[in-house]
Amino acid sequence: MQVDDTRPIWVQLVEEFRRRIVTGQWAPESRVPSVRELAQEAGVNPNTVQRALTELDRTGLTATERTAGRFVAAGAGTVEAIRRELAMGAARAYRDDAAAVGLNLDQAVDLLTECWPGAHGAGAGDHDDNQDDSDEH
Repeated sequence: MQVDDTRPIWVQLVEEFRRRIVTGQWAPESRVPSVRELAQEAGVNPNTVQRALTELDRTGLTATERTAGRFVAAGAGTVEAIRRELAMGAARAYRDDAAAVGLNLDQAVDLLTECWPGAHGAGAGDHDDNQDDSDEH
């Protein structure tokens, strides 16, 4: 887990833990690793991890059981809402970057389709920006 100095560490941890829930790395109803384990993994103070986990509890993504520990919530609707929120953030960032280099919507969609795994078209999903494209058909 990489943390940077641009934003509060606990906020970055919340984002990382949400990603783990959305991707299934932390499955619904599974036990969340201990504060100590997560702090060691991230190289941060356990109090910082606790603050992030408390935020997950507050938003309903996790629940703490007094003697059993903290578990990922079972609600699929919550996971879908987070997935949409994360994807929307990525989409907005791509939109802003594409507009900044002068692409219109159709051009931006074409580029996204070109690099999307499983999309039809030459080299779709296999495009490597470091390869010479001269041999593509």
